[in-house]
Amino acid sequence: MNRLIIAIFLFHSAAALSQNVKGKVADQTNSAIAGATVSWAGKPQTAVMTDENGMFSIARIPAEERLTFSFIGFKPDTLYASGDRFYVLIMKENTTDLQEVVVKSAGTALDKMSPIHTQIISSKELLKAACCNLSESFETNASISVGNTDAVTGSRQIQLLGMSGSYVQTTTENIPAIRGLGQTFGMNYIPGTWIQSIDIGKGVGSVVTGAENMVGQVNVELKKPDLPEKLLLNMYFNTFGRAEANLNIARKLKNQKWSYALLSHGSLLKSEIDQNDDGFRDLPKYQQINLLNRWKYSGERLMAQVGGRFLSEDRAGGQTGFKSNTSTPGLYGFQNNTKRYELFSKTALLFPEAPYRGLGLILNGTLHDSESWFGKTPYFGKQNTLYGNLIYQDIFGNTNHTYKTGLSFLNDVFDEQYGSIFLDRNEVVPGLFFEYNYKNTDKTSILLGLRNDFHNLYGNFFLPRVHIMQKLAANHTLRLSAGRGYRVPNPFAEGYGMLVSSRSVRILEDLRPEVSWTFGGSYVIDFLPNLSLSGEFYHTRFENQMISDMEHDGYLYFYNLEGKSRTNSALLELTYGPVNGWEFKAGYRYVNNKQTVGKPMGEKVLMDKMFLPQDRLLLNIGYSFPYDKWKLDGTLHVNGRQRIPVSHPIGDDMSYAEMTSQYAPTYINLNGQISRNYPKLEVYVGGENLTGFKMKNPVISASQPFGPEFDAGRIWGPVTGATVYTGFRYKIK
Repeated sequence: MNRLIIAIFLFHSAAALSQNVKGKVADQTNSAIAGATVSWAGKPQTAVMTDENGMFSIARIPAEERLTFSFIGFKPDTLYASGDRFYVLIMKENTTDLQEVVVKSAGTALDKMSPIHTQIISSKELLKAACCNLSESFETNASISVGNTDAVTGSRQIQLLGMSGSYVQTTTENIPAIRGLGQTFGMNYIPGTWIQSIDIGKGVGSVVTGAENMVGQVNVELKKPDLPEKLLLNMYFNTFGRAEANLNIARKLKNQKWSYALLSHGSLLKSEIDQNDDGFRDLPKYQQINLLNRWKYSGERLMAQVGGRFLSEDRAGGQTGFKSNTSTPGLYGFQNNTKRYELFSKTALLFPEAPYRGLGLILNGTLHDSESWFGKTPYFGKQNTLYGNLIYQDIFGNTNHTYKTGLSFLNDVFDEQYGSIFLDRNEVVPGLFFEYNYKNTDKTSILLGLRNDFHNLYGNFFLPRVHIMQKLAANHTLRLSAGRGYRVPNPFAEGYGMLVSSRSVRILEDLRPEVSWTFGGSYVIDFLPNLSLSGEFYHTRFENQMISDMEHDGYLYFYNLEGKSRTNSALLELTYGPVNGWEFKAGYRYVNNKQTVGKPMGEKVLMDKMFLPQDRLLLNIGYSFPYDKWKLDGTLHVNGRQRIPVSHPIGDDMSYAEMTSQYAPTYINLNGQISRNYPKLEVYVGGENLTGFKMKNPVISASQPFGPEFDAGRIWGPVTGATVYTGFRYKIK
């Protein structure tokens, strides 16, 4: 048989009483495979999926002994599970030509064993769109939406559970990635071809990864050095003049314990696009160079990774013809130059005689240096970060009772200047955490977490969290979660798009950390292995929050919350397939987000948060021809109404209580792609915003950009119309 099966016997007395078969699924490098499907042969309705550690637990069926395993890119396999043992299945990569392979795995799946409601986006799902960077990787996802922050800079931000991306902890392989000053353009700094999968955890996250996962966590798994894909070359072009090239190289050294990877990315846009003839570029010109190199060691008792990353990006937007403030002083221009350096390491001590035990250390150092100009106003920002996380995991008695505990350290040094406003701070935050996980077969899982951070500037933060998963029937799963989180806001980085205006920036007081509680849960019904319905509801309320107030024209206020701030988010999602080549996904999301504003006038008025659609509908349909030679995908977004600013005369001291609300209209967005696969080559062509909808006047007072009414930060919809793109991916294994 073309497979390797290792069966080991653990905890005989506990296993003898178990009615479930448990085990782990890994690849040939012993790396866990998350999202693999495990079922009893001939009974797809019994299917379960491996968790983030590759673990599975499946209820035993009388007289059945054959377990089947499948995962995209790997050969299906079968083992005989006749005894009460812990099984480890090593799956082999599928290296046969494309004409001989039929892939039937879904592009997205729920982690069925995690008590946290976690959605896994696989590489298959990412190929449904061009996915040039992380911000463009959620086009077929109903949970996360992405939008521009303004009409000039090209900055993009995600929204999850009705909250902006600053409340979502974005990590790369559980290392904090997009935070602090990196939030402005960070979604553009992770190329799509570097991504292996994306995990979206909803609700307050695990205490192990930190305090900033207040409403969720987006964890990006990058391409591994020891995967069989030795080379990937990707080229992309679109009708706006954007061009991108990606080259990934991975190799194993002769001793098979060491491997390395070099991931490279280059992109640029040199065209001046002004579709509405208002004299402003609809997209900034830019050029980016992005490199990552890492080495991995895989031993019996030690696994380690070390690497470094460099990024350089230059952006220039504003009026057409603008070059620089010195050469074209009469034109309004936006400029940004960013340099980013990063070093990281991950080390794990393994205990082969006790595979449930481990000791890991994560270290990361980042230097972020950014220089921006908004017309004649400068914004300089520097951030130096040192991060460390020491994690120990073990069991109490048996594998039904596991725990993780450890120490963390975070040091952020900020040096910012916007005009005549200076914001400097040095944060030193040691922390400790403990997390206990109880599992009763695959029916019950309870995750209890406690975390305490000692902040040198703002004092002590105690963070309790709880997650519960309970299977109420064979195909019904309930999850509940609750917990507290906090973060220190960065007004200029998070309000970056609002700075493209003539507004006078006023920070009314010293901004305190934002502190929130998030409660909620989900209910999932798996009618069949390929048909599921899920519903979720989450509620977030703030003890304190930074309010970004642009209710009065000419002013941008930042201040601490006084009063209520709460968000309700509900999502209903139906997924079907793949069946006979078809896949279908439909999701409807409703959001109600209200904040108390009015401090500049001494008032407390509860109002809808701006630029947040109250509801959103997603429909995604895909069809794959036999052997996946041709693939068709289409996605429809219906974006509901959202509150936008109401223009008032500059200097008008209108009361917040007297303000009227204005709402942007509902609009529709359509994306599509056609792909043709060959044994080593994939060619694709697609289109975005094919309905052609765009805002009529995204830049207010575009003819007088140095006047008092100029404002490019009131964006609620697309700035550009339809675009067509094409490209190819060439792979060698």
